[in-house]
Amino acid sequence: MTTHTTHVYSTLGLALAVLSGCREPEPSAMVRVSGHVEATEVQVAAEVGGRLLQLRVGEGDRVAAGDPVPQLDTREVELQIERARAERAAADAQRRVLEAGARPQEIRQAEAQEDAAATEVSAAAAERKAAERDLERFEALLRANAGSEKQRDDAQARVDVARERERGAENRVRAGREGVSRLRAGATREELDAARARVAAADAQIAVLEKARADGSVVSPVAGIVTQKLVDTGEQIAPRMPLVVVTDLDNAWANLFVPEPAMPRVRIGQPATVRTDAGSALEGTVTYISPQAEFTPRNVQTADERSKLVYRIKVSVDNRAGILKPGMPVDAELPLP
Repeated sequence: MTTHTTHVYSTLGLALAVLSGCREPEPSAMVRVSGHVEATEVQVAAEVGGRLLQLRVGEGDRVAAGDPVPQLDTREVELQIERARAERAAADAQRRVLEAGARPQEIRQAEAQEDAAATEVSAAAAERKAAERDLERFEALLRANAGSEKQRDDAQARVDVARERERGAENRVRAGREGVSRLRAGATREELDAARARVAAADAQIAVLEKARADGSVVSPVAGIVTQKLVDTGEQIAPRMPLVVVTDLDNAWANLFVPEPAMPRVRIGQPATVRTDAGSALEGTVTYISPQAEFTPRNVQTADERSKLVYRIKVSVDNRAGILKPGMPVDAELPLP
């Protein structure tokens, strides 16, 4: 082989090496990101106020959804319930009376009063007629100059009194007749509606008070671990005041920050492995991807890394073993398609 040929092959090899070095590197099949653990925290509060009689849990206790937590003093509410029930019983009794109508004895009594008034009308009419005859006689005597004006005036007064008595008796007869008719007809529709409304209002008041009594026994709305106790037995509790904090550690998640260049390859439902500083690994799934980029949080990586744009993602894991704790720093490995 000549020297010229050797030189040509050497030049060709050098060119191939340069071209090989200029090719785009293969994209990585894995991205490693960092973040921290979060979990749902629920502040358990009472709808009503009162003195705390008993706090049934302590920090670190596990509770299930519906488990009782604190018990408030509800004695005052119980007394109000008793009074409301008594008022309801009275309203219901009045309703039954109106629906049943008048008793036969009441109707007979009203009829007797009507008859007595009618008898009084007859007596008053007879007295009026006698007084009118006396008046006519004294007026005739006065015209014949055989009587006095005083006798005539006294007779006129007796007539006026008799007429007034007769009118009063007639009014009592009409009132008695109307009373008998009303008793026989029974209560009006409006009276019955009002009586039933009073019963319904009492029922509603009892329901409100019974709810207040039930609210005195506060239950946990979620399952989890009691991570904070905010009150002690004997304290006076205001309505809706937080009593304890329950954290759902079983369903914790990791908030992770993915560099912007890797985001086009991250998908919802993508598997991920979350690792703690102690070496524990938990399998999870990407359940959220932020639609907006942000700078790396100050508590993640170095100052150089914090100047880079990242996207926050959420990786949910099964944490029933209690490995992850809120605020714990973690790393995660995401296989990229």
